[in-house]
Amino acid sequence: MDLGFLIVALLMCVNGVRGSIHEYRNEGFIPQSNDSNAFFFHGGSEGLYASKLLHSSISQDTGNNNNPTLKGKSFIRFETVTFVRTEESASKQPEMQQNTGLVEAIILEVKDRKRIGGSFLNSNLICCNPRLADAGSCKLGEVIIQKNKDNPDWPKRIKTFFAGNNRETKVDTLDVEINSTGMYYLYFMFCDPNLKGTLIKGRTVWRNPDGYLPGKMAPLMTFYGFMSLAYLVLGLLWFLRFVQFWRDITQLHYHITAVIALGMCEMAVWYFEYVNFNSTGRRPMGITLWAVTFSSVKKTLSRLLLLVVSMGYGVVKPTLGGLTSRVLLLGAVYFFATEALELVEHLGNINDFSGKTKLFWVLPVAFLDSCFILWIFSSLSRTLEKLQVRRNTAKLELYRKFTNSLAASVLLSIAWIGFELYFNATDPLSELWQIAWIIPAFWILLAYFLLVVICILWAPSRNPTRYAYLEETGDDFDEEGISLTSGALVSGDVAGKLERKGLSAGLGEDLEEDKRE
Repeated sequence: MDLGFLIVALLMCVNGVRGSIHEYRNEGFIPQSNDSNAFFFHGGSEGLYASKLLHSSISQDTGNNNNPTLKGKSFIRFETVTFVRTEESASKQPEMQQNTGLVEAIILEVKDRKRIGGSFLNSNLICCNPRLADAGSCKLGEVIIQKNKDNPDWPKRIKTFFAGNNRETKVDTLDVEINSTGMYYLYFMFCDPNLKGTLIKGRTVWRNPDGYLPGKMAPLMTFYGFMSLAYLVLGLLWFLRFVQFWRDITQLHYHITAVIALGMCEMAVWYFEYVNFNSTGRRPMGITLWAVTFSSVKKTLSRLLLLVVSMGYGVVKPTLGGLTSRVLLLGAVYFFATEALELVEHLGNINDFSGKTKLFWVLPVAFLDSCFILWIFSSLSRTLEKLQVRRNTAKLELYRKFTNSLAASVLLSIAWIGFELYFNATDPLSELWQIAWIIPAFWILLAYFLLVVICILWAPSRNPTRYAYLEETGDDFDEEGISLTSGALVSGDVAGKLERKGLSAGLGEDLEEDKRE
């Protein structure tokens, strides 16, 4: 049954899910691939923590996390869950008969998956057959369940019968309290082939002791709060430095400022999105859309910043020349690909189980990230080569430090991707859901680390021309140069030397060189 349960989980249908409120919109049951006549519908799967207050009454108010009766409670609530069978199926049943069809709701913790079906009876059956019923192992027409001796109420079975020739039947509104921390699955199943074509509608509400956030998402709310503070600290330090040397600011400093500001907004919006989600059980569409957009814009600008810095923009060349249009095109394509992936991930199915449809959106983003990496390192190689030829010690040392930091981040990324693949391959049923939050958190921390490195290396200073672009003059003062800002002043001695060397002609030659690159 272990393999069968895995197949069922992998083939589960995509429900309309909005956070921890799992909605079912006239969706059908899927036949099990064996001779047991079992049909199933995946009603949701989430990591749930045990209630802090056990065996207490639970309020029916699902929209107010501040309700004191909800504090410390963990439960799965059935609300308006209704089964609708076909007219043909209903017409075959006698009008006066009380029970004419059974649909079962099965709630189980993933570690008890082998208790569903006949695996403990050396059988691959899901539904009880006459032979097993005669042996007293199960009841005919029901799903085979072996109860846990340590907790005889689990796995949980909730029966709902059709009456007479009625087409609809409704699950009683009830709450299933969670008293043990684990990954929980909900399946609706029936064994009667006459119910083929039955649809399900309604919703279930899943809640953790501290709110409606799914278990593996809950730690991310705290993480986003800390990252908001981290970006705020970085932004304040950068702003103080920015104001202190505002007369010496180059164009590159404005790009760095924009990335820091976007990072602050991104983390803050995600934090408030998670707080709202935790309070209501639904993802707020407007806030989520803003968070997704901030995230996509920030990721795009961060990669563009790495790329233009690697090209030597503002250090060995004043402009990108003919490469500007290509850089902007790659950035635009990356933004739309990332935005699509984020929308699918955060506005679609919100189960603690990854859908295979996400892979379709991941591949374009992964390909574009590879393009960025290749372009960044090839540009760094040319920039380092140019600085070595010009024997510019200060700039060469700057780019060596940047290259080492970038190489270290790439190696960490490759190692982490390997760990992520191993993690997902060895945990297909999300049994390690309590530590799964570290996977997205790593990428956020890595991006923050790279931004801090750039801020340190390119921090505003009293000598902004030390690392700024300077047309080579052939003299010994190559550490000096022209600020990229239009209002920057050049000392009289340097200005005179540049004029005598023919600045205009030198700029033209450098631009031609950029176009050839």
